[in-house]
Amino acid sequence: MLLWKPAKKKKTAHAKKEPPKPYTPPDIPKFVQQSEKTKAKEEKRVPPEKAFMDTFRQLTSRHRSIDIWRDFVVMSACSFSNAVDKTPLHYPKREKRYLQIIKKYRPEEQKLFPELLAHLVMAMEENPEQDFLGELYMTLELYDSRSGQVFTPYHVCQMMADISMNDTLKDQIDMKGYITLSDPCCGAGATIIAGVNTVKKLLEKEHLNFQNYVLVSAQDIDELVALMCYLQISLLGVAGYVKVGNSLTDPITDGDSLENYWFTPMYFSDFWCTRRIIRRMQDILESDPK
Repeated sequence: MLLWKPAKKKKTAHAKKEPPKPYTPPDIPKFVQQSEKTKAKEEKRVPPEKAFMDTFRQLTSRHRSIDIWRDFVVMSACSFSNAVDKTPLHYPKREKRYLQIIKKYRPEEQKLFPELLAHLVMAMEENPEQDFLGELYMTLELYDSRSGQVFTPYHVCQMMADISMNDTLKDQIDMKGYITLSDPCCGAGATIIAGVNTVKKLLEKEHLNFQNYVLVSAQDIDELVALMCYLQISLLGVAGYVKVGNSLTDPITDGDSLENYWFTPMYFSDFWCTRRIIRRMQDILESDPK
């Protein structure tokens, strides 16, 4: 006789198998057009004007705004000139001037000047139809109000250029080989820049490269604004020169002293150097009494 009852075996409950889930294909990534991607990047990018001003303000803690502006313009102009103009009349003097200016700033401040120049280059590259330096110069109120120094807005200069120029430019090129744009009171170069852009559009219709057929001649009594013009037309890739001096008492003339002249990099291109050599040979032949 058993004294205990055998334990009953517990019935294990079998887990109910869930029915298989229906197959769901992976999500297809949404197609974004390239233009939309570019637009999104552009929205995040800081405009050159703001980037320039942000860098510029980092230098104003120890120096006056007008001094920083002048130093930036002069050093940039010296760098442009000395890269191509190696003549004893210009190179040593401008190299010495550059070194004297840069020594005024601390090492961390010196690094900001190439940044300012980079912002200027980017601005003119993105929109060559503007007076970038002139507009910032007026915005910062660095102009000489006592002498009535006020720059003409760029859109007004563009209107004047469009009115004064026409399709006869091609005839002038056929006769002379090139055309000259002159401004005896150039300021920061708004009028010259507008003229260059108008000529560029007209010559493109004739399938001509404006850089090979436009020569710029500019002058201003104020060295600072004259060099602002020099920087901007240099970045436009235009052959030409800017003279610092009074256009009434000391105008640009043949045989003039070149001490106060600033020649753009394009002026030293092979195309324009060859043209000047041919011109000199023609003058010699014409002056020959035979």
